[in-house]
Amino acid sequence: MRILALPIAMLASLAAAGPAFGCRLALLLAVDVSGSIDSGEYRFQMDGLAEALEAPDVADALWIEGATVAVVQWSGAADQAVTIPWRRMAGPGDVARLAAQVRAAPRRWTGGKTALGDALAFMAPLFEQVPECARRVIDISGDGITNDGRETRAESRAAERRGVVVNGLAIDRIGISVARFYEQFVRAGDGSFVERATGYSDYPRAIRRKLYREVVVPAS
Repeated sequence: MRILALPIAMLASLAAAGPAFGCRLALLLAVDVSGSIDSGEYRFQMDGLAEALEAPDVADALWIEGATVAVVQWSGAADQAVTIPWRRMAGPGDVARLAAQVRAAPRRWTGGKTALGDALAFMAPLFEQVPECARRVIDISGDGITNDGRETRAESRAAERRGVVVNGLAIDRIGISVARFYEQFVRAGDGSFVERATGYSDYPRAIRRKLYREVVVPAS
């Protein structure tokens, strides 16, 4: 998919309504660091995410929306951490700094299991720290299905009851349809969706498209 920059007229109208009206979007970016992900695949994720944030259409929409963004790394049932706390995107410089932090972020764990349910249970209450934001979205990516901890669907529904939309980016691997699992058990809330990457080489394209759908399309 070729993603175009926001039209000038649209940017102007959004900027006029811009951040002065407060935070329209709280976006929690959740990165899988479980044992199925090697060091090169981790680098694909972080570089791809940083590049997606830097894409002009996404970057412009983030600060025009007055978005607040945080990053979480997750793995097994006891392995979740906020690696970049909530940051308000008040201008282009804030988005550039966030992208740089993402690119430089060290990996928190290696060798762990995959506990999507526990990751969602950890993340949903974090939105209480940004109650002023109109939309609450978890953007969770991963390359495996739950093999540890809480039941995934129960936790995605619990997040939905808190007013959180859960979107997924499923990185399909040979012989495993991660996207199918994400469709059935992870996504939740009005307008939720799953973006599919066919392996790690496809991740940069998929994460940019996903952020475009989460940030640019609702803004327009």
